[in-house]
Amino acid sequence: MSVEASLWRRLFAEFLGSAFLAALVIGSGIAAVQLSPNDVGLELFENAAATAAGLFAIILMFGPVSGAHFNPVVSLVDATFGGLSWRDTAAYIPAQIAGCSFGAIVANAMFGLSAVTIAAHHRASPAHLLGEIVATLGLILVIFALARSHRSSMAPAAVGAYIGAAYWFTSSTSFANPAISIGRMFSNTFAGIAPASVPAYVVAQLVGGALAIGVIRVLYPHITPAEAADAVMPHDQTDDHKLTNQHAEPARA
Repeated sequence: MSVEASLWRRLFAEFLGSAFLAALVIGSGIAAVQLSPNDVGLELFENAAATAAGLFAIILMFGPVSGAHFNPVVSLVDATFGGLSWRDTAAYIPAQIAGCSFGAIVANAMFGLSAVTIAAHHRASPAHLLGEIVATLGLILVIFALARSHRSSMAPAAVGAYIGAAYWFTSSTSFANPAISIGRMFSNTFAGIAPASVPAYVVAQLVGGALAIGVIRVLYPHITPAEAADAVMPHDQTDDHKLTNQHAEPARA
């Protein structure tokens, strides 16, 4: 198998996983509003529970193929630590954004809505942006702390649990992901976000990721490229994939 073929298989996994993630978040939000009208607390609980459980499952589905990033910040941090090449990172990010956008369209269609409905929910207050920094910082710390301490097998449950909790303890309900922020623009529903709010969210998420890199380097200064590559779930180690990781830059403490 060629390196290019292996990359395309991983990109397909990232696209599908990101689509399932958006469908989970948006679809469960639509269902929650229909099942529990006028009870925002219960709607949020239903949305969070479905997202946490579904995220656990989709990481198990796609993790062995692509690492189950589904998130540009995860890919960028992985590349910073040498676990993913910058070339592959540049390919992962469009696949993640396209997948989340497609998943939003599918979620709308599943509930009989117009395929694309532009969200009108403005969220970019200073408090929300601080919430996004905290949410993203915590998510990256969970993933890479498990990788560094050789507990990556626990990542599907840990990531699902963290995101489910962060729905509640952050003011922003924990988007923590530029791709899902973009995808959620295309659904004017409970989980949507107005396009005008997205750029600020993406900046906050990148800030959270950058802060996480610093914290990880302090707490786990000897993280290796191999450990970084297993950040969410171990990739499928074909000979070609091993080849691409042999040339990754060493992590810097």
